[in-house]
This record gives sequence, structure tokens and C-alpha cells, in this order.
Amino acid sequence: MATHDPELRKELDATLQTRKELGPEYESELVERFLEKLDTSVDQRVRRQFAEQQMQVARGALPPRPQSAPGNGYGERFGFATVSLVLAIPLSAIGAAHADLIGLLVSWAGIVGVNVLHTGGLFGWAPGKRKGETDGWD
Repeated sequence: MATHDPELRKELDATLQTRKELGPEYESELVERFLEKLDTSVDQRVRRQFAEQQMQVARGALPPRPQSAPGNGYGERFGFATVSLVLAIPLSAIGAAHADLIGLLVSWAGIVGVNVLHTGGLFGWAPGKRKGETDGWD
């Protein structure tokens, strides 16, 4: 088990050693105690990171956005593409019903265009870096 926290690693080793000495009948209590310490450690880390981000914001520096943040990840792009394809069905039907093949082609050109603009990050609501925006590593 690779861990970044040597204190938790020591605690896990101590818990495993205690289990060997006491036997499996105390296993649930030992695991519960270790999980409580793990929860406390994670809680402290989250609070520390939150405090650091608050300090950065107070100083005027924006905290870097994680990859999983809205607007950065695969999930938003996938969701936008899925919604646009679902909406493409009635738009295609309406375009084809009113203007035959030309209406169908125009509706699909619009769908493709919206997805290209969204993926390219050309608007403020689109993912990616906006014009003049830095990545925070300067």
C-alpha cells in the first residue's frame, strides 16, 4: 500500500500488528478505530486545503481549478454532446418536414456548429481557457 502520510502508515501497521496479537475476534473494533483516525486525517487535510484556497482568494490569486471541476472535464463535454444529440432528433424531423433535405442539412449543420464552438472554448460558457486567461502557473 503506497501512502503519502507516514503517520497513517504507522497507524495501519500498528493496527495490523495489534490484530495479530489479539486475534480476529477484535478485528471489527480495530478496523473501526483505524477508520475513525483515517476519517479525522482526511477531514484535517480537506480543512487545510480549504483554508489555503481561502487565503489565495483573499490575496487576490485564484486557486487552480482541478480537472474534475465543471468546465474542465470529460463529463461536461459528454453531457453537452449527449443533450445535443437527443435534441437533434426532433430538430431533424422538423427541418426535414418543412424543407426536406435542405432543412435536414441546415439543422445538422447547426448542431455540429454548436458542438464545435462549445468544444473549442470560444465562448465564456465553454470549457477551456478563455482569451487572455492564464493557467495560474505564471
